Amino acid sequence: MNGLGGLNRSTNGVVIGLVQLQLPTVATPAELAAQTDRIVGMVAKARANMPTMDLVVFPEYALHGLSMNTDPAIMCRMDGPEVAAFSAACAEHRIWGCFSIMEFNPHGNPYNVGLVIDDAGAVQLYYRKMHPWVPVEPWEPGDGGIPVIDGPNGCRLGLIICHDGMFPEMARECAYKGAEVMLRTAGYTAPMRDAWRFTNQSNSFCNLMVTASVCMSGSDGTFDSMGEGMVCNFDGSVIAHGTSGRPDEIITAEVRPDLVREARAVWGPENNIYQLGHRGFSAVRGGAGDCPYTYMTDLAAGLYRLPWESSVQVTDGTSCGLPAPTRRYGESDIREAAE
Repeated sequence: MNGLGGLNRSTNGVVIGLVQLQLPTVATPAELAAQTDRIVGMVAKARANMPTMDLVVFPEYALHGLSMNTDPAIMCRMDGPEVAAFSAACAEHRIWGCFSIMEFNPHGNPYNVGLVIDDAGAVQLYYRKMHPWVPVEPWEPGDGGIPVIDGPNGCRLGLIICHDGMFPEMARECAYKGAEVMLRTAGYTAPMRDAWRFTNQSNSFCNLMVTASVCMSGSDGTFDSMGEGMVCNFDGSVIAHGTSGRPDEIITAEVRPDLVREARAVWGPENNIYQLGHRGFSAVRGGAGDCPYTYMTDLAAGLYRLPWESSVQVTDGTSCGLPAPTRRYGESDIREAAE
């Protein structure tokens, strides 16, 4: 059920709106300010469109477009006017919002950041994208893990960004930290459509977790984003899906975190996130709780290496016109902020 897209909100429901925002072109501070105003206007549209809506979600790159421009003059700061405008819009319209910014980093490349702001205008979730879409994206890899918060109507809410969702470990980490609803914002274009759909569904099913995901939409004259707002229930079924790709359409659905909690508590077969750490509990009391996965233990020990590692040909961004990096992860590269 989805309450007719959220029109009929239940007591325990959370109504989510996924904005298939028109892909912008942003290269100057003036264009950044204009796009900020446009997003603020879409917050107002979301509230008018669905009075029951609890959370409006904007895609990755909603503010900056897909140029991958790292010019400090158009990078955001948490105390800057863009975040302030988003906070004010959420407070004015009494709605939670999920937003995307590219944040200036004085120690290296900018961070690709997702924010969740509550209906009083306070930033409740701050997330730095863990897995930039290499070799294309120049963003610094996130260093803060995956936060999970208490979201609207008491749901436990997590956020990952675009390529993050192609790693099953990311959704599993969200669920392991208690997320009942996981947002996935993206700027993906049409070649990723099939992978987008089946990973959204598998991320839901494998973790008994609702996923709500959305891409940019339309063309900027170079790139064509696909929209594909998609809400999947905890059993992997699709509750809502924006298949038309129409720019600025808001895909809505009601989700039920209380039913996620119930499934996690009462399911036997396919309660996979529990069973991962309790292997074979029908044979041995409590199940096996060891870690038999070599990739996990190697990664934790800093020894991750594929059997075919030496044959991998794309290991930096030079194929996409980015300079080969010389700084290792964790090393600082102090940069001056633009005046």
